[in-house]
Amino acid sequence: MHALQYEVTFPADYDMTVVRDRVARVGHRLDAWDGLGVKAYLMRERGVDGSPVNQYAPFYLWDTAEGMNSFLWGGAFQGLVNDFGRPVVQHWTGLAYEEGGATGSPARAAVRRRRPVAEGVELSGAMEEAVRDAGRLAGLDGAVCAGAAVDPRHWEVVHFSLWDHDRPTAPGEVFQVLHVSEPGRDRLPRGRQW
Repeated sequence: MHALQYEVTFPADYDMTVVRDRVARVGHRLDAWDGLGVKAYLMRERGVDGSPVNQYAPFYLWDTAEGMNSFLWGGAFQGLVNDFGRPVVQHWTGLAYEEGGATGSPARAAVRRRRPVAEGVELSGAMEEAVRDAGRLAGLDGAVCAGAAVDPRHWEVVHFSLWDHDRPTAPGEVFQVLHVSEPGRDRLPRGRQW
């Protein structure tokens, strides 16, 4: 599994209906994308759920590198680049994925938590802790799914979770979910991924 996210941050007075309308118009295009496990079309609005910014920040869980590369280099990503400029694409390698008790429910909110892996810690222990945290998230009331991944270049762990309600109790940044494409969600490997 590979996790990927980019963020497009807009001015404080930006009309976020532009983002909502764009997702409504093009979001379905990845509903059958080969190699994609889950794409959550995410948005934050300044002043909503504690967000300091207006931002479009979709999050992806890929079940194949070929699917991810096909998205990035095959033209689909170019549409976003043409509309908003080329964002930095963050990428993490998968540590764990779990389905939650609300699997099958529509996702209304997402939570992303990024944290550094401290210098000097035993890496196997830190990664096992991230796996356990993903399992704990998936076990919380209203969790649709939860995953954990790591960027070994910057030594950062990311936890990502989808929720069937607007007020998740998981720590991290809260996003509104505008649409979810999940053509390969059933192919994402469950549990620890090494």
